[in-house]
Amino acid sequence: MGLSRRQVFALKRDVKTEHIRTRLQNGRELSYIEGSHAIAEANRIFGFDGWDRETVESKCVLTRENRGTFLVAYISKVRITVRAAGITAVREGHGCGEARGGSPGEAHDLALKTSETDATKRALATFGKPFGLSLYLNGKSAREASRNEPAAEPAPPPSADVEQARPQEPAGANGQGIDKSALKFGAARRNRDKAHLKFVAAQPCLLCQREPSDPHHLRFAQPRALGMKVSDEFTVPLCREHHRQLHHSGNENAWWHDMGIEPLEIAKTLWQTTHEKQI
Repeated sequence: MGLSRRQVFALKRDVKTEHIRTRLQNGRELSYIEGSHAIAEANRIFGFDGWDRETVESKCVLTRENRGTFLVAYISKVRITVRAAGITAVREGHGCGEARGGSPGEAHDLALKTSETDATKRALATFGKPFGLSLYLNGKSAREASRNEPAAEPAPPPSADVEQARPQEPAGANGQGIDKSALKFGAARRNRDKAHLKFVAAQPCLLCQREPSDPHHLRFAQPRALGMKVSDEFTVPLCREHHRQLHHSGNENAWWHDMGIEPLEIAKTLWQTTHEKQI
């Protein structure tokens, strides 16, 4: 195809398990990678100017309204063009997207974005494993395969919260508890920062851009702990209407996917914004 050795090597590498997300759909656990990660991988492997994405076709296949809430579904066809050493490779993918919103425009916009993102990921997956191809091999996901491998970081006991278990933690070299500041972003620690929550609340709603917003804690970002919210670093702005809708959805992962939004990356960016002096 004209790709360099480095590019071929990158395309043969499995997607890292830390980039795999899961959601429940019709009683089944589905594995996928986020659209932003797929695009970032394409930029890394092919170069920012080495590939193009084109939406070839989009079609609305469902519109429904129930008590002021609009349900919309789209299907899209996306074409990916990669250029390397004077050779052009073209791949296409189809995707679908479903969204609910308080207005027709909001629902149509979110459903269309979701379908285009889904189609983009499927088209990129035909190039190799880092785009999620390995999730479809042998009917098993990379996450499922990794369950037989030793975990990089042991998970805390389901019934014990990390903060409550501090007295039982192994002592460090100085006889003190483990220094959790050394843990990577996403570890089960629960930072509290009122100034950051105030900053998040000052941002417009992620879905409709309305203000004021509530700082919503992403419940799936950390292991559950009795009576405790996740760390304040995992918060995103939502207006009162969408905040209420999310809490009534029953499946937060599926709700965000339907809305075509990847909240963890947004939460991380907001946290880095208020803590840039400490990074």
